[in-house]
Amino acid sequence: MEKHEPRLDAPEEEGKTPGLSSDEKEEVHENQPPRAAVLHETIRIQGDHELERTVAALWWSALAAGLTMGLSLMAMGLFNSRLPDGETSKVIASLGYSAGFLAVILARQQLFTENTLTAVLPIMSKPNLGNLGRLFKLWGVVLAGNLVGTLLVSYVMLHLPIFDAKTDVAFLEIGRKVMENNLSEMFSKGIISGWMIATMVWMIASQESAKMWIIILVTYLMALGDFTHIVVGSAEVSYLVWAGELGWKAFWLDFAAPTLAGNIIGGSFIFALISHAQIRSESGLPPKDDGQGKSRKEPNADA
Repeated sequence: MEKHEPRLDAPEEEGKTPGLSSDEKEEVHENQPPRAAVLHETIRIQGDHELERTVAALWWSALAAGLTMGLSLMAMGLFNSRLPDGETSKVIASLGYSAGFLAVILARQQLFTENTLTAVLPIMSKPNLGNLGRLFKLWGVVLAGNLVGTLLVSYVMLHLPIFDAKTDVAFLEIGRKVMENNLSEMFSKGIISGWMIATMVWMIASQESAKMWIIILVTYLMALGDFTHIVVGSAEVSYLVWAGELGWKAFWLDFAAPTLAGNIIGGSFIFALISHAQIRSESGLPPKDDGQGKSRKEPNADA
């Protein structure tokens, strides 16, 4: 009796699920999560576009973002002034921290800590003096615009008759809580904050449809952990300055300098470097077999 070896058609190759139609295979392909190299390239292109923007465009967008970030201070102050004292109230009030981030990111305004990732990836892909100069221009303009905006909004919140006395006290307490950190704590917490914002940007590139929930999750955890952020914190701490409880020297040296350094290190030198190193390592992988006896290379992230 003649034996026939079982035939393996392409859909039923070893290790693959048998019986899938061509439409089902296409559906499987479409439902695959994007590779890290795709996310890297998406963010790199976004960063390159930001680096090409004019100084005027960056300035006005960054100024608007600084003003908008006042929503975080406003929301937390309103929550705190209307909730009873206690840890449970802090858990609820921390949700207010997300308000400014949601408004700024959904409105596509320029936020400095976002640029510690997006604008750095193009520099890592093509490190040269020209790109480095573009990065420092972007950082300088955006940071200045953000800080001017937050200082303006905190001044207005204090001096205009907008909030009741209980809410004003809540604003002061928020600023005092930030200034309880010493220099080492400001710096260390700033690193975690910068890393979390960079993680958020990476996650949004992967799941654009879930952008709002990603922003809320990450920034809510930042508030619960009391991590320091140069933009939100500048609104919180400058409120103390305008109220006469703190000097400008303490604002710049005790808060702004260590927090800014931590944010940059966490977002650029930790997250961005590790992410870029991962992509560079993947680009050096050996070619893969396409199932038809031919070899193919993974797309290069630097293409």
